Amino acid sequence: MTHQPVAIIELEVPLNAPTSRKPGPGKPKEEPGGDARAGSLPSEKSPGGKDPAGGRNVPALLKEVGTPDLVRPAPSPALQTPPGPQPEFPRPARQSRFRRRHFTVLLSFVLMVVAPAVVSAWYLWTRAADQYASNVGFSVRSEEQASAIDTLLGPLDLGGGSSAPDAEVLYQFIQSQDLVARIDAKLDLRALWSKPGPENDPVFSYHPPGTIEDLLRHWKRKARIHYDSGTGLIDLNVLAFDPEDAKAVAQEIFAESTAMINELSSIAREDAIGYARDELDKSVDRLKLARAAVTQFRNRTQIVDPTIDVQGQAGILNTLNQQLAEAMIEMDMLRETTRAGDPRISQADRKIRVIEARIADEKRKLGIRDGTSQDEVFAALVGEYEGLIVDREFAEQTYTAALAAYDSALAEAQRQTRYLAAHVRPTLAEKAEYPERVKIFGLITLFAFLIWAILVLAAYSLRDRN
Repeated sequence: MTHQPVAIIELEVPLNAPTSRKPGPGKPKEEPGGDARAGSLPSEKSPGGKDPAGGRNVPALLKEVGTPDLVRPAPSPALQTPPGPQPEFPRPARQSRFRRRHFTVLLSFVLMVVAPAVVSAWYLWTRAADQYASNVGFSVRSEEQASAIDTLLGPLDLGGGSSAPDAEVLYQFIQSQDLVARIDAKLDLRALWSKPGPENDPVFSYHPPGTIEDLLRHWKRKARIHYDSGTGLIDLNVLAFDPEDAKAVAQEIFAESTAMINELSSIAREDAIGYARDELDKSVDRLKLARAAVTQFRNRTQIVDPTIDVQGQAGILNTLNQQLAEAMIEMDMLRETTRAGDPRISQADRKIRVIEARIADEKRKLGIRDGTSQDEVFAALVGEYEGLIVDREFAEQTYTAALAAYDSALAEAQRQTRYLAAHVRPTLAEKAEYPERVKIFGLITLFAFLIWAILVLAAYSLRDRN
């Protein structure tokens, strides 16, 4: 069926133009006051098929061009497009079609997102073996109780402190190859972590035999450690394919950590005791030498305490000086009251000379020399003795301090100053919570989608730039 072209005829109809009505089969009758202008609406029929203006009537014209679907009035002059260049409008967008690049994007989505998600879901829910977790938590504690020596003499710094807290040392020890080798020798970790078989679960199962480095890498996957440096708490999450195995590994970790902390305490105590013992031995030797020197001095001089003898000699010298003064006074009185040649005068003179000789001898003993005597005097003896006494007193004080330090070190060694306190004992799991299938599947799907989206956006960006 073919469509005929439709002609749209625009008629200008004045708003105030009178309408003519058909009076009958005769000639048309004009309304009074009306005129037959070109703009007036002609009647439907007129004699000869002509309108009053002499033109052809509307039905005849429509019969020639065909029946129109729409007859609309002419647009108002105010709405007509003004003359001049008309604005250009953009062409309408073409209908989108499925192109080859769309097929490439869809194929890449299937390969990079859907396929990894399906494969991971299949492996996690069909091949991955169930794993059980055993949790254990502990921290390093130290004893702060003071001993009797510390109470009397005050705290003594005997061993110094370590440069790092014990909890950090323990944190590194749990991740060390030494601990893995010790526990493997006791529990056979290779057999314990390969129970499902590498052929059934190659991702989560250990591949025996492997080297100690391979076992250490798998250890870090199965023994997850969390250390809080603020509180010093250490939490462990040990995984195994059997709940008893997981608990056994956790117990061995706790036991080995306790032994390591005790070993550190023992080494610190031995160092402190050894240092105190060395200092005590040195102080004893020094005290022995000082006392031997004093004894040798006394044997050589035959003087127990020169200071006491000096005090006695000083008393004798004072007494002689007093006697000399009295003898001189008596001599002067005799000279004034007696004649020359009186025998009492000569006797008093001899007394004075004897007293002076004794005073000179006593002064020489005390160290007041006349420049000719070479004998050893009390001043030199007293100086030597005082030096020996100072050395002996210093040796005694050193010995007292060293003995107190040694006793304090022994008291410190008799109690355990560091110990491992467990706030969570190794637990026995009743339900397999690992591997976290939903979490792993979600992460794999999310990262696969992000990688795919980034690659697609980069490809489209390069395409638009070119």
